[in-house]
Amino acid sequence: MTILPKLRAVSYLAPNWFGFYQAITVYLSRVLGLEIKLHQGECDPLEDPLLLQDQIDLAFICGLPLIRYCQVILDQLQTLVAPVMQSSRYYNRPIYFADVIVNADSNIKAFADLAGKTLSYNDLGSNSGYNLLRYKLVQERYPLDFFGKTIQSGSHQRSIRWITEGLADFAAIDSVVLEQELRNFPELSKHLRVIEVLGPSPMPPLVVAQHLGKPLIRQMQSALLQTDAKLQRSMERVGVKRFATMELEDYKVLGQIYSEFWKLTTDVHSER
Repeated sequence: MTILPKLRAVSYLAPNWFGFYQAITVYLSRVLGLEIKLHQGECDPLEDPLLLQDQIDLAFICGLPLIRYCQVILDQLQTLVAPVMQSSRYYNRPIYFADVIVNADSNIKAFADLAGKTLSYNDLGSNSGYNLLRYKLVQERYPLDFFGKTIQSGSHQRSIRWITEGLADFAAIDSVVLEQELRNFPELSKHLRVIEVLGPSPMPPLVVAQHLGKPLIRQMQSALLQTDAKLQRSMERVGVKRFATMELEDYKVLGQIYSEFWKLTTDVHSER
C-alpha cells in the first residue's frame, strides 16, 4: 500500500474563496500524488505559531503580510503563482483593487465626503482594507483624523454586511472578494455603491515552503500553469482566467507603502 506524502496548507484569505483554494489543493493532490489538508487560518500570519515554526507547506496569503513576514523570517517561503482574473478591469494581469464601498442610499459620492464618517476595516494588517486607505490620506494630505471613527470587523465579508446594515459608513474591500460576495448574494448589489478604487496591487499569491525542495516546487508551479478541465471549471466559477508566476520582489511595493505610511505618520506626530 502506497503512503502519500502529507502536506499542510492554510488560507489566510477571505472565507468566500476557501472553496476555490480547496479545489486547487485537491487538484495538486490529484496530479502530483500528494495528500494536502487545507484549513482556514484563524490568526494573523505574522503571529501563526505553525507558520513561524515552518510547519506550513502551502499558504494562500495577502501580499502585505507576506512581504512583512519575509523581511523578518528569511528564506522560508517562496511565491508560486497568483490568479489572473477574467474581468477586463484586471488587464490580464495578476492584480486586484481596493473598492471603497458605501450604502447605496448614502449621500456619500466621493472620497472627500468620507470626512467624519465611520470606517469598517477587516484588520490592521490588510492591504486593501486598511493599508491603501491610510496611505491615500497621507499621500493626498488629508488630516490623520479625517475619518470620524474606525471599527474592526474581522473580515471583508462582515464589513460588507455592516455597510448594508448601516453599522458603518464605508469600507475598502478587496475587489475579487467583493465580486465573489456579489456572485454568492446578488441581492447585495442593490445596497452597495463603489465611490473610489484604490490600486492596483499585486494579487495575493499561493506560497510554498522552501523545505519542500526545488523539484516538488517546480512540479507544483508547472501543474498550476497547465491546469486540467476540472480545475478550470472551478476557476470559471470564481472568475479566474489563469495563473501567473510571481516573485517575492513583486510584493515589495506593498511593504514600501506600509513603511512610508507609518514613517509619514510618525513625522506628522513629531511635528506636532
